[in-house]
Amino acid sequence: MLQCYPASAEDALEFGKIKQLLSAQCRSEIAKARVKQLKPYSKLEAIEKALFQVEEFKNILQSANHFPLDFTQNAEKEIQLLQLEGARLSGQQLRCIRDLANCMGSILKWQKQNLNLYPYINTLTDKIIFEQKIVDIIEKVIDENGQVKDQASKNLIQIRLELIDQRNQLRKTFETILRKYAKQGYLADIAEGYINNRRTLAILAEHKRIIKGIWHGESESQRIIFIEPEETISLNNEIAALERAEYKEIQKILLDCTNDIAPYQNQLHLYYQCIGLLEFIRAKALLAIELQAHKPILNPHPSLHLVNAYHPLLWLSHQQKQKKIVPTQVSLDKNTRILIISGPNAGGKTVSMKTIGLLQMMLQSGLLVSASPQSEFGIFKQLMIHIGDTQSMEHELSTYSAHLRDMKYFMDFANGKTLFFIDELGSGSDPNLGGAFAEAIVEELLRKNAYGVITTHYLNLKVMASKNKGIVNAAMNFDEEHMEPLYQLVIGKPGSSYTFAIAQRSGLSPHIIQRAKALTDRGHFKLDKMLLQTEQQEIQLQHKVDELNQLLKENYQLKKEWEHLSNKERWRQQQETLKLQNEIKKEELEYLREMERNFKQIIIDWKKSENKAEILKQAELVLFKKRQVQINQSAANKTNKAYETIGGTAKVGDLVRNKINYQVGVLSEIKDKYALVTIGKLPFKVSLQDWIVVQKRSKEKASKKH
Repeated sequence: MLQCYPASAEDALEFGKIKQLLSAQCRSEIAKARVKQLKPYSKLEAIEKALFQVEEFKNILQSANHFPLDFTQNAEKEIQLLQLEGARLSGQQLRCIRDLANCMGSILKWQKQNLNLYPYINTLTDKIIFEQKIVDIIEKVIDENGQVKDQASKNLIQIRLELIDQRNQLRKTFETILRKYAKQGYLADIAEGYINNRRTLAILAEHKRIIKGIWHGESESQRIIFIEPEETISLNNEIAALERAEYKEIQKILLDCTNDIAPYQNQLHLYYQCIGLLEFIRAKALLAIELQAHKPILNPHPSLHLVNAYHPLLWLSHQQKQKKIVPTQVSLDKNTRILIISGPNAGGKTVSMKTIGLLQMMLQSGLLVSASPQSEFGIFKQLMIHIGDTQSMEHELSTYSAHLRDMKYFMDFANGKTLFFIDELGSGSDPNLGGAFAEAIVEELLRKNAYGVITTHYLNLKVMASKNKGIVNAAMNFDEEHMEPLYQLVIGKPGSSYTFAIAQRSGLSPHIIQRAKALTDRGHFKLDKMLLQTEQQEIQLQHKVDELNQLLKENYQLKKEWEHLSNKERWRQQQETLKLQNEIKKEELEYLREMERNFKQIIIDWKKSENKAEILKQAELVLFKKRQVQINQSAANKTNKAYETIGGTAKVGDLVRNKINYQVGVLSEIKDKYALVTIGKLPFKVSLQDWIVVQKRSKEKASKKH
């Protein structure tokens, strides 16, 4: 187990509140008992196994694969009774045992179906064998309501049949008597009662001597007498005798059933413990889902590397208030053993320190942690805490004396496997002397190779951190303009206490503030001022970085939009090109069909005519030149209607027409040996000697030409 100092270390880090949240997720008493006994481990294998089990159960809960963990009753008493000779379980207790066995059977069946998916969960049942006989023995005699079945024995079914017969006979006899005396007016308004397990008549007091039978009592007003009629006494006696016989038979059946399942007591104990452990793991998985916790990377050596970590209790509180939480990034390793956190009061120093300690304690207790899965946790053997007011009335210790008592323990027992947390080191004494003691304590902890976090306002510790290898400054950022803490831990620089800035904002008299500055040691004030200026400059720089990141984000979005529009335009051009190609294909198809008809006619003429040369000329004219001439002539006529020839040297931007096929386009570029002509929206690489400058005809000229 992880050694914790002092005994209140769990409460100081608020681990007790985490256990309360975990207990709230438990459905069974045995699981809640495990939560109370939960202590941090110190062996890597045990921690790793526990974390994998929780991670697997978390995956099960977040999938559609239902895990049959349905037994949540407390069966500890029932299992213990099975050890006692002559013990007899009730029908409800036997049903509880049956449900326990059935649940174990369902779990083993589920694990067989998911054999290789959840290896760490499956190892929990390696030594367990399901005994179907337990279920069969109990179900033979006990029904779903925990009552003994009629068929549990021949004697019982006979007794119950007789009881049914006698009760029916009693009912008929009594109802006959009831009608008789009701007609005679002897009965009270309530007519009947049920006293001492006997059905009685409610007789008006003035008629009590008329009715023969046994008196069983009277009302408080003595106006009504409850009488068992003489005609039903023997029937009631018979029923009472049968009921006693039924009870004895039931007790005998329950005793026999208990004796039959007693040999399986050890097996049932294993079932109960296994199901309780699974319920405990389920609760840890549910808590991990609630906290959005993950399994980090484990390191066998003492170290710590937190990525986007947050205090789980603070996160839950912020979730309810819909507030944003600032994650923490911290590393402790051989080169950075001790972290000195400084900054203003109420700026989050203690919360940051508690976050680190609480997550480490949670991890070593087998709980998933509220940090990125890229975080890395080493394993520590000792955890030492000094947080809050530690004065002791019982031992007449002042705050500073109690502080020194804890520091003595740290000095005596800290080593390279110790993780410590000290809040406000050196406080409670003269600032100069306290600062000197604080510096000496840090030196000794560093010499002992211990790992830890210290919060302080002492400037000498901030200076010490900047000069000693293994100690690193850290600061809680503070917005001086709005006088608000930013709760952001920044590694690598000390923080200002903002003493004078806070005093000024609070409305304290300026001359008092100036006097305090004058009384403050000059070097001390100058250093704090430098820290303040550096911190504010860094905050301003961070704001600039945030603005730049926002601009980059917007630029990226605009780039995506431009690419989308560009792709859309490219697609449109492709569609137009395909449409144009389809029109050309259609014309070519019509041309080929016409050529086919002409070719057939030429073959016929060839066979009939003796002048073969003339037929060949006609074929050449019809099949080749005529088609091209017709196409060119049609294009020329169409172009001449819309355009008139200008001639001259072509310039970029002029309308030009092809001399052969009469296509018209815009001259968009002229290069050495070629030019680019845009027809429609498609550019074509051409030779300028095949093109002539034209211009559009006016509407009047176009109509005259027509």
